[in-house]
Amino acid sequence: MLARSQRVLVEELHALGSLDEVQLKKLMASEGISGKDMEKILVEEYKVKSSPLLLARSKAYNLSAFNLANFKIGDNCFEHLEVEFCKKNHILPLGMVGSYICIATADPLNPSLRGKLEEEIKKPFYFVLAEGEAIADAYDEGKRGGAGAGIQFGEVVQSLGLEFEIDAENIDEDDLEDEESAPIVLLTNRIIEDAYFSGASDIHIEPLEKNTRVRVRIDGVLKERLSLPASVCRGIMSRLKVMCNLDITEKRRPQDGRIVFKFFNRKGIDVDLRLSTCPMNHGEGCVMRVLDKAKSTLPLADLGFTDDNLVTYKELIKQPYGMVLHCGPTGSGKSMTLYSALGEINRADVCIRTAEDPIEYTLPGIIQVQMHRKIGVTFAEMLRAFLRQDPDIILVGEIRDRETAHIAVEAALTGHLLFSTVHTNDAPYTVSRLLDLGIEPFMISSALICALAQRLIRRVCETCRQEYKPEGLEAEIIKNAIDWHGSIYKANPVGCPNCGQSGYRGRTGIHEIMSNSEELTSAINRGKEASVLKRIAIKTGMKTLHQDSIYKVKDGVTTLEEALLTVSPDREDFTEEEEAAMEQANQALADA
Repeated sequence: MLARSQRVLVEELHALGSLDEVQLKKLMASEGISGKDMEKILVEEYKVKSSPLLLARSKAYNLSAFNLANFKIGDNCFEHLEVEFCKKNHILPLGMVGSYICIATADPLNPSLRGKLEEEIKKPFYFVLAEGEAIADAYDEGKRGGAGAGIQFGEVVQSLGLEFEIDAENIDEDDLEDEESAPIVLLTNRIIEDAYFSGASDIHIEPLEKNTRVRVRIDGVLKERLSLPASVCRGIMSRLKVMCNLDITEKRRPQDGRIVFKFFNRKGIDVDLRLSTCPMNHGEGCVMRVLDKAKSTLPLADLGFTDDNLVTYKELIKQPYGMVLHCGPTGSGKSMTLYSALGEINRADVCIRTAEDPIEYTLPGIIQVQMHRKIGVTFAEMLRAFLRQDPDIILVGEIRDRETAHIAVEAALTGHLLFSTVHTNDAPYTVSRLLDLGIEPFMISSALICALAQRLIRRVCETCRQEYKPEGLEAEIIKNAIDWHGSIYKANPVGCPNCGQSGYRGRTGIHEIMSNSEELTSAINRGKEASVLKRIAIKTGMKTLHQDSIYKVKDGVTTLEEALLTVSPDREDFTEEEEAAMEQANQALADA
């Protein structure tokens, strides 16, 4: 399946008449094509001309396109950047727009370019899209126009409609409600659209002492996108509050809201944003979780499960009743796995109900309910309602309080298959969390089918990864985890265009499945701590998160560095007390 930017690129070329219907369908069905390869195919195989390709790329990247053919380099172009630096990085500074430096580039999504520019200059900058060949020609004395030829930068500003001098203090509330009326509105939209096209999962808007920092989280890593004047932050926050109907006058208390972005843009971007505001030391800031409504769920086989874990998990979720719990921090892929699991067992003869906050993906054939805490629609309240509606399978978004935990366990014990999430570090600690919420040990052992802990780990770029033989401590870590020797891969420090010069591209899951067993039931009933439960689970076949991450290293999916940054190595030995407790539990089970 094509990436979002590639789909927009192909659709725009079709709209411009450069691709016919047959070519459109063929390209949309393509898989595994990078952005550079797609553009090469369009030019060489489909004979797409440079002008429509530039316009289509500008639509895909959500940047203004500019034809440099007649542009005249002025004395102020290299006021803030050295000529050699610009030539080396294939960019052309056009001039100043307000407090921003406008820079022409053919590769605006290159993260290393943005980092280099931030180190080179201390001013905020803004990209416009140009052809790479035109940028090179602009430096060629023989290909420039004469002294009187070409256009000046003032005409560039006028033609592109760039406007960045924003007085956030004097923006009226009425202006904030009109998408076209104020620069702050356009800037807010641009921040969200840039995050969407970059594949970001979160947007951070943070007021600092001298500026406003905009960062996005891509593949689990925060990257700075913009550095704006400090005064702009208040206007952006007011705009975001208007978009999700929050109180714009309240700046001292945190607020939560939801933005349905398709109502605020004309580019067909259908995303929802979960907004959380917070008063900070230099003003009010926020974090937005990006929920892509056009994104579909994936089959379980595509979520990074090893073959053994996949077979085990598929068997466990087909049990007639009991409780399947997923654990891990926010952003570890729990929701996607749960949705994929429901898709696996969804049939016409099964009644499935879900209680979610928020509904991240719409699942065909499944009744989903959005929580509204302000009017009393909570997980516990909705779970009670579901039990009166003859469900076979129930999904509760999160077990976070005593009341929800009790009702969930009772539902699992009375003939329902219940899925939910718990915030714990690994699978064995899920039992400890339920005990903290007041659930009796015998109820946990009777209801629990399995606990699945997971994390998301970055994939090493298959185009530029580097193979090597681990030695010393690296070899020892791998041997202790999976007792294996062989070559592995590391990320290329300079990367390639396919991975945006980062060395990594995309993420996959690592999993730890603790399925219930007679030994585990006995230990839970005896109130054993999580470390003992973990030892029992490993003895009965559980692969820990660390072991699963090392299997990904062995298979060339990720790097050892990334595996160790994501999860810590397991302890090699257990204490004598844990060994004794283990033996006692086994002896008691044998006697029984």
